[in-house]
Amino acid sequence: MSILLTWAAKRRTLFIIVVGLAAILVFAVVFAASIAVWEYTNSPQFCGTTCHTMPPEYAAYQVSPHARVACVDCHLGRESMLTAFPRKVKEIRHVIFALTQAYETPIYVKSLRPARFTCERCHFPEKFSMDSVKVIRHYMEDEQNTERLITLILKTGGGSKREGLGKGIHWHIENQVMYIATDKLRQNIPYVRVVNDDGTITEYFDVEADLPPNFVEENQDKMRVLDCIDCHNRVSHLFPSPERAVDDAMFRRRIPRDIPYIKKRAKEVLSVPYESHEEAQAAIEALAQWYEDNYPEWYADEYNQLKLRVAIDELKRLYRQMVFPEMDVGWETHPNNTGHREFPGCFRCHDGKHLSQNEEAIRLECNICHTIPVVSGPGLPAPVITLAKPDEPESHRDTTWIARHRFEFDHSCAGCHNVTNAGGSDNASFCSNSACHAVEWKYAGLNAPAVREKLLAEMPPKPEISPGIAPPIPHPVGPRINCDICHGPGTVRAYPEDHQQEDMVNCTECHTVTTPEIIIGGTLER
Repeated sequence: MSILLTWAAKRRTLFIIVVGLAAILVFAVVFAASIAVWEYTNSPQFCGTTCHTMPPEYAAYQVSPHARVACVDCHLGRESMLTAFPRKVKEIRHVIFALTQAYETPIYVKSLRPARFTCERCHFPEKFSMDSVKVIRHYMEDEQNTERLITLILKTGGGSKREGLGKGIHWHIENQVMYIATDKLRQNIPYVRVVNDDGTITEYFDVEADLPPNFVEENQDKMRVLDCIDCHNRVSHLFPSPERAVDDAMFRRRIPRDIPYIKKRAKEVLSVPYESHEEAQAAIEALAQWYEDNYPEWYADEYNQLKLRVAIDELKRLYRQMVFPEMDVGWETHPNNTGHREFPGCFRCHDGKHLSQNEEAIRLECNICHTIPVVSGPGLPAPVITLAKPDEPESHRDTTWIARHRFEFDHSCAGCHNVTNAGGSDNASFCSNSACHAVEWKYAGLNAPAVREKLLAEMPPKPEISPGIAPPIPHPVGPRINCDICHGPGTVRAYPEDHQQEDMVNCTECHTVTTPEIIIGGTLER
């Protein structure tokens, strides 16, 4: 009897051990499978290819500076699994939306973790960055696709004020800036608040927004603290414009530069809103026929046909990365806030129209973030940029100087600048810079009526010059004429006292020339 009891006890013990081992094995398998599922669903491949709504973002992500950064690092935050798991469970709603097609196109991200939980886990906000030279390559829409280079120095800056830094573009990280936007893409910002070092607050209002008196109080829930994503919003998902895409491809020689009018034709064919990729591909392929019809001798060369084939294939590839008709996504649907040419970007606040109660503006001034751009290329001088900080007069430090300078332009400007063809765009002088004057500044407030009226009202009137005060010059004015011979102190007809420091290029500002064959600079336009 005792032997039977002993055997039964052994069997029970063995059963418990087997069940325990099986349970441990099942738990281990489930645990390992859970980790595998967790890791796979965190991978960019899963995020970008599983859902049919993600091809646009995934295509842009793969060629972005963050192509080695997992999607969840930004969208869930780089935190522990215990913290990230509940957030990820909430994202199951996107699966439901995708299955039921309960979404609108184009799709925009509606919630991102603050930059301190994402960007700042890799990028140290108090790091100071030295100035860097940037060269922007642009190709003209002429037959030769003439190259134009815009060279400038970016003042990235950053650092901490306690170390004597905190300047440049990354000034915004060191200082607390808040704003209220009136649209979901945050392109229209009529109100900005800055917390100063002493704790006081400066508020700036868009003078043309016609805001109600209680606008700020009623929109407190929309107040947002400025962080990295407000400017670098498309750093991982950029859809380039046709202009930028073609310029970049030509610079990399993926589109041959010696094809006549290829810049113009490529930009045109990529800018059309096609209904599908197939329609776009057919339109791009039609470029071959256009060159055969319009440049038959050029097209007859087999080598030229080969170059054109390379260009056409590259344009097809570019369009597949830029536009996704099935999701209503293109470069125009997702504004890029870095810069200020194709979208408002910096000019959302730095447009010259945001004024404080003291009539000071959020500075609209080129050389806060970068130096004055210098244009160069075939037929133009090599770019020259001064590294030292210029000694600007007090008037140039005024927050509304860029908006005012064209109204205050006079002969005194020639004391520091070459003013030949002032206001022109032939790059012959400082005042004829095509990077400034040949651009339609769509988003800057340079022509804002409210600002212009305010500035002109505050400016003293210019004295009118009567014919008796400014007599005509009875001889040519040219580079080989030394004015001091006759007009220097103690000479036949000395300069008036208020002319002693003038440059002779300014003479024609007030005086007419009776024999103007060799006038220097011509008449300056106000």
